Amino acid sequence: MSALVAAAVGLATGILSGCGVGGGSLLMLYLTMLAGIAQYQAAGINLLYFLACAPAALWSHSKNGLIERRTALWCIAAGIPAAFAASLLAARMDTGWLRRAFGIFLLCVGIKECFAKRK
Repeated sequence: MSALVAAAVGLATGILSGCGVGGGSLLMLYLTMLAGIAQYQAAGINLLYFLACAPAALWSHSKNGLIERRTALWCIAAGIPAAFAASLLAARMDTGWLRRAFGIFLLCVGIKECFAKRK
């Protein structure tokens, strides 16, 4: 039953990630709070999970004309080394600090979204 729940959570958060809702954050919450996985391991899983979900989302958004190719190339060029460096840094950080940093990050994103003007 646990594998079925994990697969359902993975599918749901993958769909949400593809829509830009923040499925990766939800996956992190599931992994740390319900599955009992350590924060740094959950972060690594989340990065690998993103690599699996991103191509489908990229294809869908590109097909619908929602991707600015030049901007995407800059993001890819910066994102790959940043993700690698962040995973190495997270593996060496104290779990308590990692949890606090992630919580602060989520709060900042949530506050920004509450006050962001929509186009």
